Amino acid sequence: MKNQNDKKVSSGNHAGKTSKTGKTQPGQKSQTSQTSKTSQTSKKSQTGQKSQTGKTQTNKAGQSGKAQSARAGSSQGNKSVGKVSPTDKTAQVDNWQDNKTVLLILFSVCVVVAVSLALVIALAGGKDTATDTGFSPSDGIDENGFWKNIKAMDYVTLFDYKALPVPGEIHRISDEKLQAEIDDALAANGEPKQVKNRAVAGGDRVNIDYVGSVDGVEFSGGSTGGAGTEITAGSLEYIDDFLVQIIGHMPGETFNVEVTFPEVYSQNPDLQGKEAVFVTTINYIAETVIPELTDDFVVTAFADSYNWETVAAMKEGLKELLQKNAVDEYVWDCMTEKVTVISLPDELIQYYEKSVVDLYQGYADSYGMTLDDFLGVYMNVNKTDFVKKNATYALVVQAIAEDSGLSVNEGDLIQYLGTSDYSTFTETYGLPYLKQYALGQKTHAYVADNAVLE
Repeated sequence: MKNQNDKKVSSGNHAGKTSKTGKTQPGQKSQTSQTSKTSQTSKKSQTGQKSQTGKTQTNKAGQSGKAQSARAGSSQGNKSVGKVSPTDKTAQVDNWQDNKTVLLILFSVCVVVAVSLALVIALAGGKDTATDTGFSPSDGIDENGFWKNIKAMDYVTLFDYKALPVPGEIHRISDEKLQAEIDDALAANGEPKQVKNRAVAGGDRVNIDYVGSVDGVEFSGGSTGGAGTEITAGSLEYIDDFLVQIIGHMPGETFNVEVTFPEVYSQNPDLQGKEAVFVTTINYIAETVIPELTDDFVVTAFADSYNWETVAAMKEGLKELLQKNAVDEYVWDCMTEKVTVISLPDELIQYYEKSVVDLYQGYADSYGMTLDDFLGVYMNVNKTDFVKKNATYALVVQAIAEDSGLSVNEGDLIQYLGTSDYSTFTETYGLPYLKQYALGQKTHAYVADNAVLE
């Protein structure tokens, strides 16, 4: 990025968001996306990472975590799917399966830094819930990472990508926003505290155990098994008013929570409309002791990861990261919303239609949902818009590369894949796809780095 006086502004990395544990819980709603989004390598999002709420978040002690990626979509960490309890109000899609190689298409979280839209790669094993469509990520892509037989410049009219003006209201970071990020950083580095000397109040984070039964008979999946699970008192995460009923009880107390399952309950139709009793124990109220913002705190938490050793350095670093995120998001908007698309090649539409089916049809099937319903409920996006926006972004990336002469070399692959040995990625996705991924990253960075801050 450049100010109008051509002063360079430093950039920061972006990545994902943490996932939940996937424990069996009564009526817990899915909070997918994401994703995240995006990475489950740390307790909080890495500093400089864009959360789904648009906030840059700083993780505990500055722990870093690589963005774990997204085929044709924004960054969201690969998640592992826990067993869906019969007591879940909606199916949990909190965690995609462990040990599965998944290239996630999570366009619904495009707010998580556009630079990752086209593909950050999530490495985790096989793909046994995906539908076998015969689709390959490298289909239709040539050895240079460009779409075969498509000249993108014939399909789009580009904006001024070589000196994109960024309005001041986009890139200027207010004192209030900076302070909010500092508060988040302190909270993320707080020390957990188990409180057992007061009653539960609404809004408290509370660790509980429970065993559920209907007509005196325990049912499968209706218990925490003594492992404990953390919830928010008074929230609607669980069925009926389950979490309202725990308010006022003391840690160490065991009592009955009486609830009624919904009349329509697809996770276990046998429980529909039935009254249930959950013998519930309050283990403790989970609080966090927030540290004081001092130079010593900054050194302990962030010196190793971000080279921040003073409060002043931390504030300046956070401000730069917030600005970088804001410009990246603005560039994303320009590359998907503010470009003139004459038409979209049928090949691209077909590619992304096949891609979304290849990745998500299996998940939709496993929850007894249509693909459209699954995308709407868990990704907050409809298939048509998803396909169109991804195709548009892919086309604009190539058009800018064609016009500017950008290409991908070995160094780019190492930089954007995060490793010099990407043979596993090549075997799974094909080198053409990896080059297209790197081309998308490089093109976005080119536009952002040359943007002019008004």
